[in-house]
Amino acid sequence: MTSDCELCRPDQVLFEDADAYVRLDNNSLSRGHVLVIPRRHVASFFDMTAAEKASVVALLDRARAHLDGEFHPDGYNIGVNVGRAAGQSRMHVHVHLIPRYTGDVADPSGGIRCVLSKRPQH
Repeated sequence: MTSDCELCRPDQVLFEDADAYVRLDNNSLSRGHVLVIPRRHVASFFDMTAAEKASVVALLDRARAHLDGEFHPDGYNIGVNVGRAAGQSRMHVHVHLIPRYTGDVADPSGGIRCVLSKRPQH
């Protein structure tokens, strides 16, 4: 835990267990957008313990079931940014669960691949 890390201080908790918790995203991209966050301050998804990873996956499932009942989305995006080059701005792992709704964008083809749709050709 670091004193300057907002994710080390659980807030707006929807679900939790010993290793992780689920909270609403403060910069929501859609109705029901949540974050699943390990309690331990760890920067990379790949540096989480096996128990932390299992907890995150279990809480993703629990959050999805809750969001299905509350918002009835038509799909989901799940995303993790690892490292600044990948867009990670807070160096505490957080997994996005983003409900998607038919018509929320003109053409959802490609899903999260659209992040790199304008990449330079090599």
